[in-house]
Amino acid sequence: MSTPSAAPGTSSPAAAPVAVPGAAPATGLASVPDGAPGGRFGSLGPVGLVLAGGLSVQFGAALAVSLMPRAGALGVVTLRLVVAAVVMLLVCRPRLRGHSRADWGTVVVFGTAMAGMNGLFYQAVDRIPLGPAVTLEVLGPLALSVFASRRAVNFVWAGLALAGVFLLGGGGFDGLDPAGAAFALAAGAMWAAYIVFSARTGRRFPQADGLALAMAVGALLFLPLGIAESGGRLIDPVTLALGAGVAVLSSVLPYTLELLALRRLPAPTFAVLMSLEPAIAAAAGFLILDQALSATQSAAIALVVAASMGAVRAQVGRRRTKALPELP
Repeated sequence: MSTPSAAPGTSSPAAAPVAVPGAAPATGLASVPDGAPGGRFGSLGPVGLVLAGGLSVQFGAALAVSLMPRAGALGVVTLRLVVAAVVMLLVCRPRLRGHSRADWGTVVVFGTAMAGMNGLFYQAVDRIPLGPAVTLEVLGPLALSVFASRRAVNFVWAGLALAGVFLLGGGGFDGLDPAGAAFALAAGAMWAAYIVFSARTGRRFPQADGLALAMAVGALLFLPLGIAESGGRLIDPVTLALGAGVAVLSSVLPYTLELLALRRLPAPTFAVLMSLEPAIAAAAGFLILDQALSATQSAAIALVVAASMGAVRAQVGRRRTKALPELP
């Protein structure tokens, strides 16, 4: 689950449709400008890192689904957030003093959005296949990008995405559990809020300090819910180990890989690559959870992926046009 932008780097509307479900940006880190050299291996190295991060997130989500019978959806979210928060706090060691009330308010809202996004998404994948869940969730960031850009072409991409959703739901979500679809759409709305407040947190806190503190807030918010649902099952050695695996695959490892990639890869290229998340999720669901999709559902996911890529590229084109000097 992801995080959109959901990856290390400075968040921006251009990257909005491509955050990883449940992931979070290492806010405050600068991304590489367009045309920057890709390092010794050119662009192949960072592209591979981005794809590896996406695979890690979605296969982590698949592992989370397989863990739900043992710990419940809320219990899995709790394990993921708590373990990821502990790791981030130990690595970042954020400073607790010297922040204003507004700074802390931003972090609390960011952490709340993160917790809500994860909790709603895991409720969704407990009811519907992983690929459709990610496809519906990505509509939140896509809508944010469309409304932020206010360009006519992006409404075309939004229409294409809606056509994909119509196909995915079979004209009325008869083929998907309605509650699961609703949870996925709600997770998308929280994802959009998460993107907005991740950017604000990045402006107020250095490096990944704000992310670490927000993760701690999310973990504290979910801990009572996880205990209420799962109780002592959360400290079962096998469950705890699998939960730690989910945290590593869905949070710690992708943050690290995407951070390394963004140091050598232009942010727009990163955003386009991350638009492949619904397709990766569908593959993970098929390979790990035996969640086969119909031809219509596969076409629907392809439409949403194309819409996300188109919206990102339209935003990038607009920014490049604005950056061109005016001719005399």
